[in-house]
Amino acid sequence: YGNFIDNLRIYVRGGTGGMGYPRLGGEGGKGGDVWFIARERTTLKSIRERYPQKRFIAGTGANSSVKALKGEKGKDCEVHVPPGISVLCDDGTQIGELNAAGERFLAARGGLGGSLATKFLPCKGQRRIVHLDLKLIADVGLVGFPNAGKSSLLSKISHAKPEIANYAFTTVQPELGKIMYADYKQISVADLPGLIEGAHANKGMGHKFLKHVERTKQLLLVVDISGFQLSVKTRFRTAFETILLLTKELELYKEELLTKPALLAINKMDLPCAQDNLNELMKQLQNPQDFLHLLQEEMIPANTLEFKDIIPISTYTGEGIEELKAHIRKCIDEEAERENEEYRKKKLLLLQTSV
Repeated sequence: YGNFIDNLRIYVRGGTGGMGYPRLGGEGGKGGDVWFIARERTTLKSIRERYPQKRFIAGTGANSSVKALKGEKGKDCEVHVPPGISVLCDDGTQIGELNAAGERFLAARGGLGGSLATKFLPCKGQRRIVHLDLKLIADVGLVGFPNAGKSSLLSKISHAKPEIANYAFTTVQPELGKIMYADYKQISVADLPGLIEGAHANKGMGHKFLKHVERTKQLLLVVDISGFQLSVKTRFRTAFETILLLTKELELYKEELLTKPALLAINKMDLPCAQDNLNELMKQLQNPQDFLHLLQEEMIPANTLEFKDIIPISTYTGEGIEELKAHIRKCIDEEAERENEEYRKKKLLLLQTSV
């Protein structure tokens, strides 16, 4: 998975409280807390390099004394993490998430200081092992089988410079790029490692790929018009079969993924016979039920993806690229407007019920 790290296991411990002062009823200071704080330009890799022990322990509370009957609180330990983090217990239970810069999560609470209630003995801080699980947050996620041209497309529409070659699995780690528009609007696009059949069952890059799709606002399926074959040992799949198989993988991993707005980019339109293949594909997509017999029953998705637009492109000649960028923008803007409308309705409802 290259140098990219999207999961980190760390030990956190809140500080121990300070000793109480029995003779004068003094209270020890509370132990410090361990906080995760989301911050831009932070990566899990930088955390691992900076703290190779992966242990984060907050400060001990000050003891009560004649000079200060109420001991001072121990120093908090603050860990900067990238936005898009889910915090999981060792058993896989999610206990929190940080989606935007500035958000905070209390990872381990400090122990209470010694007082009359604790016979003036301090309490130890909370301790646990947690997993920081990163899911990339992007406006658009590129979904497609290896060699469909996702990396080439990302390099055409954004300033990203992913590795590109004519063999499968060039992309071994997620790549992020930004589409820049004339009015300075920016839309982030994530090129995610190529899916293979069986990815939902964690074959290939399986879940490492699919979990990143969860945080994208919309999907952009990229399909090779001439079809796809992973190797000589695997079956050849037409563009139509490829779309159904991609849908099936998303559905088996998490059904909600199919409710995201989706666009379809038909790539490699510069190839001979591409137009004939496209005409055939459009017929199949208009009445998919008539062509489902082409696939084995277990590979047919229960629900089909509803594409807002289907755009033929060629990353080689540049055909359709500008049109695709315009469609991406339109789709994102429509979704934002829909969310705003829902928010306005909720606010209006709250006002009406409070009157």
